[in-house]
Amino acid sequence: MGPLTRGSLIGRQPAMRIRHLRWYIAALLFAASMINYIDRQALSVVAPILTRELHLSPTQYAGILQWFLVAYTITYVINGWVVDRWGTRRSMAVFMAWWSASNMAHALASGVASLSVFRCLLGMGESGSFMASIKVASEWYPAKDRAVVNGLVNAGAAAGAVVAPPLVVWLATQYGWRFGFVATGALGFLWLVAWLLLYELPERHTRITPEELALIQQPVPAAVPTTGYFQLLAQRETWALLGARFLSDPVWWFYLFWLPKYLVEQRGFTMLQMGVLAWLPYLAADLGSIAGGIASGALIQRGWAAPRARRAVMLPCSLLMPLSIAVALVPSSTVAIALICVVLFAHMAWRTNLTTMTNDLYPRTVVGSVSGLIAFGTGLGGALFTNLTGHLVESYSYTSVFYIMGFLHPAALVLIVVLLKKRAE
Repeated sequence: MGPLTRGSLIGRQPAMRIRHLRWYIAALLFAASMINYIDRQALSVVAPILTRELHLSPTQYAGILQWFLVAYTITYVINGWVVDRWGTRRSMAVFMAWWSASNMAHALASGVASLSVFRCLLGMGESGSFMASIKVASEWYPAKDRAVVNGLVNAGAAAGAVVAPPLVVWLATQYGWRFGFVATGALGFLWLVAWLLLYELPERHTRITPEELALIQQPVPAAVPTTGYFQLLAQRETWALLGARFLSDPVWWFYLFWLPKYLVEQRGFTMLQMGVLAWLPYLAADLGSIAGGIASGALIQRGWAAPRARRAVMLPCSLLMPLSIAVALVPSSTVAIALICVVLFAHMAWRTNLTTMTNDLYPRTVVGSVSGLIAFGTGLGGALFTNLTGHLVESYSYTSVFYIMGFLHPAALVLIVVLLKKRAE
């Protein structure tokens, strides 16, 4: 036998197996969506300072936000196709690098035009993260775990919104608002190293245990038969989920982009107070994401069909949303924040189950594409509602915005019940 080389030794040594590897993957997805929202929220947090320094009106600020949402919406469809063609490992890496660099570029902003360009570039990359995450849920998890995983992804987004106010306020007050974008953008490149080291499809992964692979590859119920975009658009399920996202997600966009400004301008918070307290509603959203996934997963373990279990959790969530109206009417800022916490808890529990219905109803091979089409609804609804919010705030007040938000989820639930009545199993 010839001499042994380092390469031959490595080639003969099996990789060390990692038990419960799918939950390490889930932790990476959580971190990705957390970074996504820290980067997205950075502008909103520094908005009271930035809009004053750059002399931006509420309408101009809304227009800048719209550039993000327009790019986010259009590239949903494109990025969903990219995820299915490139695979989750490669596409997620590209998305993370793109939006992290775009966020860092915000430090160069000098006015409406440059901010609009940078927000557009940010939106182009950030939409792909959630398309890839949804597909990972189909690749790595059995049906009972998918809502929990999607809940963790949504929780990561909410956690990013929790971390962003104190983190970005501290960076902005210590080093200036421009450095806040540089520091938060750099987080993505750190995450990218861990992703490339750990992630691969389960059937190709050298560190997965045989038991976990068998669990992931267990048989699943028949899904909606689809092959391409035209077939997807011909399905009632697609329009039900797209329409529900269009109606309900503007609530999240409002609290994400406008809450810091609302607290400072309408509730009289200082920047310090806003940084200290603005994370509480997002923490409630975080808890709602996880609770919503656990609740529907528990029903599935009891024998409920997955779509029925998701809708059962979404019903009480939608009935809580009219509390938005009370936010505008109560004189106490403490009570207002408490109500916002309840609303965001309910919204994210709703959103977790609505998102997971994509995994329940469609085959793994088209999850990226169909997620892009459905998520087009969230971007379109968010863009239109953000524009409307800017005009209502500048011409009237925030009160009418809170009234509108109170009825969006109940309307979305009616749409789902009507269009999915044939899948009421």
